[in-house]
Amino acid sequence: MAKSMEQTVTELADRESIRDLPQRYCDCVWRGDVEGIVDLFVEDGTFSILQANSETNTTGRANLLKSYREGLAALTPRPYIHNHVIELKGAGRAEGRCYVELRSASNDFAWIGTGFYHDEYVKAGDQWKFQSRRFKALRLDAKPSK
Repeated sequence: MAKSMEQTVTELADRESIRDLPQRYCDCVWRGDVEGIVDLFVEDGTFSILQANSETNTTGRANLLKSYREGLAALTPRPYIHNHVIELKGAGRAEGRCYVELRSASNDFAWIGTGFYHDEYVKAGDQWKFQSRRFKALRLDAKPSK
């Protein structure tokens, strides 16, 4: 059955709002806007970092604020995202992936690492937010490469 014009427009608007989340996330990281980053998550949102032998999870706005403040101060990362794929699930839910290169502003933009984000999105009121953002590090240097 063909979608109505209204369904198509709603789906396009949802995709654009979701596509905007990782872009706004990276913009906030670049500007050091920790409150702005955390505002992109729902109240009980989770950010995870998955590395070869470890997984770190941070849940809830207060914990996210603390974690992002510490993380951004330590590394001054500059993310570059690519290839955002979105899958609408219906009922105000969606999933997506985007790929990221990380560089260090405090070390002449030396390469820090690469990986991808696997995101779960949820519509909270009339805004899309991150329910969870899982960063899978394919390579993450403790100190930037020179």
